[in-house]
Amino acid sequence: MDAAHLTGVPLLADLSKRDLEHVARWADEVDMAPGRHLLDEGALPHEFFLILEGEVEVTHDGQTLANLGPGDFFGEIAILEDMRRTATVVTTTPCRLAVMTPQAFSSMRSSMPVVADRIQAAALARMGR
Repeated sequence: MDAAHLTGVPLLADLSKRDLEHVARWADEVDMAPGRHLLDEGALPHEFFLILEGEVEVTHDGQTLANLGPGDFFGEIAILEDMRRTATVVTTTPCRLAVMTPQAFSSMRSSMPVVADRIQAAALARMGR
């Protein structure tokens, strides 16, 4: 993945070029068509996503929780909390995403505590804690 594609992600905004290159090595860049299920509520966690382009809809029990776009991320709660997915996420437009496996996500968290703290804070806020 090209590190330049990560410069618009607020979560990573103050990272050095070298750190962005590390994140880029941990992530795969994928393109998804509209209507693609990226996460399904109740499923086991397999990925963490950063939205580079496009929009997704987040639902829980059939109710829309959020619409996310470029610079947003999702999939962190189930990985951080070692639990099943708490929501369903579906692409609503063509999307370009950076995708990390749980192992790559763990490496990012341990190597970049500032990013880990931001992700943890977002997860807690999303869970209402």
